[in-house]
Amino acid sequence: MTYPEYKQPLNYGQIGTDILAWWKQNGIFEKSVSSREGQPTFVFYEGPPSANGAPGIHHVMARTVKDIFCRYHTLLGKQVPRKGGWDTHGLPIELQVEKELGITKEDIGKKISIEEYNQRCRETVMRFKAQWDDLTEKMGYWVDLDDPYITFEPEYIESCWALLKRLYDKGLLYKGYTIQPYSPAAGTGLSSHELNQPGTYRDVKDSTVVAQFKIREEDLGQLFERKIFSLASSIERKNPVLSDGVSILAWTTTPWTLPANTALAVGKNITYYLVQTYNQYTFERQNVILARDTFRNYFSEHMSDAAP
Repeated sequence: MTYPEYKQPLNYGQIGTDILAWWKQNGIFEKSVSSREGQPTFVFYEGPPSANGAPGIHHVMARTVKDIFCRYHTLLGKQVPRKGGWDTHGLPIELQVEKELGITKEDIGKKISIEEYNQRCRETVMRFKAQWDDLTEKMGYWVDLDDPYITFEPEYIESCWALLKRLYDKGLLYKGYTIQPYSPAAGTGLSSHELNQPGTYRDVKDSTVVAQFKIREEDLGQLFERKIFSLASSIERKNPVLSDGVSILAWTTTPWTLPANTALAVGKNITYYLVQTYNQYTFERQNVILARDTFRNYFSEHMSDAAP
């Protein structure tokens, strides 16, 4: 096989166009897979890009890395089928369609039928597909987009449910609790991707909460005996300061998560103060534990009844 000689000045754009045309005319990508029938396989499913947004330079970088691995295994003689796909996660599309139509979730089924709404979402989600196909070809990225998997198709969704059932049958699923970001407007939880959409965050003034976690009386002695906290020599175990009960202070910027709290963490390398003070609303005496570094945030310089 002979190769053409490229003379200066090189027209890189034209060279790329010529090579892509030759690949396409001769089905080089398809032959790289079909010619290795019966060989060990390296199966590649692309982590699908979101079809509802225009491609950018970061997609070129990520796809280049993916392509390197597939080409490497092809050079090893393996058959490397490469399945393309489209991520059509619904929430950004729903919000976009509702904005374009000037409706809210409550209007679906009233001002617009569910069928019309779903169809508009399907059309909108693939709005940038042509740009993606053009980028895929021009950057020389080999992947099968003639028969892609699409996450809104029933076959894909059914496959996910089937896999979940297999996990359930093997006892690999469990019930637990976690704090998740939630959109009241959309009526659904939010993914990390959705939380990073433009306009998701904005600077607002908000109130924070300092909550008191009272230590159970039966646990109070153990807390100090195990040296989770230590008392200064000036405070004895039977000192009245302990008989009034002790609470640990915790500051949070997300007070709505407090009802779900199941534990409170303390740091073994953090110095804490035990402070005898009073409740500013009831004027009852109380004892609190807080980190030394935050002491001056809550108590004046004249405060002296504190022990590390």
